[in-house]
Amino acid sequence: MHIYYINCERTSTKGEVALLIPHLHFNGDCEEAILLYERAFKTETETIIRNSDYSPDKLKQDNKIAHAVMNIQGHKIFLNDRFGNKDRLSDIAVHLIIMFKDTGELLDCYKIMKPDSITIDPLEELPYSKLAVQFIDRFGVQWGFMVEDFANKS
Repeated sequence: MHIYYINCERTSTKGEVALLIPHLHFNGDCEEAILLYERAFKTETETIIRNSDYSPDKLKQDNKIAHAVMNIQGHKIFLNDRFGNKDRLSDIAVHLIIMFKDTGELLDCYKIMKPDSITIDPLEELPYSKLAVQFIDRFGVQWGFMVEDFANKS
């Protein structure tokens, strides 16, 4: 099953907007993932709250990420060090799709993300994308990178 992340906004009866926000869970290496994603997607993390920040008495020495917010390709992503999975399986039911404007942008980002990743589908042209690749990064997050094929848009 592939879930393509789109900006799923809807207006409630009160006029408020509801957003679908992906939440990535890590197994103690969230900070390392944040640094990689900041470099790969040329972004900065908006918020980082550590366990020791919200419960200093109980978790004074716990430097794991309780909650982080970053913006990837114009979409808000939440990240933390809770519920992370050590397994890096290729049968993950959900993954994030990033649509790039051009192949150069895709290749630059993939070059940064590729080390220690597991390739599911190699870089290739598809009927619906000038270039695409599917992989699981070293943190167990499955990504699909594609280039929007504007020529075939109806």
